[in-house]
Amino acid sequence: MRVLFLNDLCDPRIGSSIRQMYQEAEELRARGHDTLVVSTTKREDEVGTTELGGSEVRRIHSNYPPRWRSWVALNNRGVVAEVKKVLAEFRPDVVHSHLVHSNLSYASLTESRRAGAGVVFTAHDSMTYCYQKLDCFHGGEVAGWEKKEYAAHWSKCIPCQRFRFRPGRNAAIRRVLARDVDRFTVVSDELGEAVRANGIHVDRTVHNAIRLQPRLPSNEQVAEFKRRFGLEGKRVIAMGGRLHVLKGIEQLFEMMAHLRHEFPDLRLLVMGREEAYEGFRPVAKRLGVDDLVQPTGWLEGDDLLCAYGALDVMVGPSICFETFGMVSLEAYEFEKPVVVTSFGGCHEVVEEAGGGLVANPYRIEEFSERIAELLRDPALAARLGKAGRASLDAHFSIERLTDEYFEEYERAIALAKG
Repeated sequence: MRVLFLNDLCDPRIGSSIRQMYQEAEELRARGHDTLVVSTTKREDEVGTTELGGSEVRRIHSNYPPRWRSWVALNNRGVVAEVKKVLAEFRPDVVHSHLVHSNLSYASLTESRRAGAGVVFTAHDSMTYCYQKLDCFHGGEVAGWEKKEYAAHWSKCIPCQRFRFRPGRNAAIRRVLARDVDRFTVVSDELGEAVRANGIHVDRTVHNAIRLQPRLPSNEQVAEFKRRFGLEGKRVIAMGGRLHVLKGIEQLFEMMAHLRHEFPDLRLLVMGREEAYEGFRPVAKRLGVDDLVQPTGWLEGDDLLCAYGALDVMVGPSICFETFGMVSLEAYEFEKPVVVTSFGGCHEVVEEAGGGLVANPYRIEEFSERIAELLRDPALAARLGKAGRASLDAHFSIERLTDEYFEEYERAIALAKG
């Protein structure tokens, strides 16, 4: 089988879902199939064929003012013309679309259909019906942050997007998905519920996965990491990924202010670009917790593995709809428990694994207490961490994910042939 992946992003260092795509491609090649990744770049000197994550990647130039994204997302004509050339050259049996709403555009799905390929679309986020990360669904404080108003409506979208709002965007996306996609998958059941609320048919949930590391860092390597970042003798909670207000970093600072009285040795490890943290430092200072925060800067390789080895609890306090929460799986590999947001699909990973706790991040005291439970009771934390690792091994492997997607590929091909 010849499988072509569509993804606006191609650097495996910047996102777990991107690394997962490459890991699936690697597994497919090991089973005797051919793969190709089509992606985009803003830099003209990066255009062309390269190898990333072990896969052949074709990068197409795309660079435009972000305010026009809702227009370009439907049909980025110059990029789609190049996609058409790749389709004619590679002649895929199936096209698997991951992220296309910024550069490759939904018109690339139409060209894939015209090329005769089966088309599988995986929704990793809310962008099939929302212009950004979804954060307007919970109803706010008056509703106790407990509503699930997932359906998009102009009365919410126009005040949010203003001049970026494009009338007819969502309807146009629905038409393309209904006409040109054979199988539509989501990464969590909760995301499936949100997508269906916006008039899009969902065929299947395929939960995310990770490939396990060939080796984990030694105790000596972790100890050296702790010395370097001043974590010796400290209890460590950590958050990772792109630092953004919707990831709940400001709420986490409030939680640190609650927790420091009981746990004066507590530290928050912020695993992300240090310059990004600088934008939040004034908030940490205002809440009196800047001295408890240890930003690491960008981590990769052994340093990233040592960071997971050094923490006691991984936290994911997103205040937006978090579709899956890959950090939970990454923490489980190290037998570390998690406390994650109740918004979105993170709870499915935790409830399946029994590897952590779930709380509403707007309820600062409640979320803080879930963290405190694990810090107070190392035996409980260890038990949940081991349960998470057992679930990771049993349910969240790349081999399982590849099996399930291959079933979708075969169904898509059959449907494309009529």
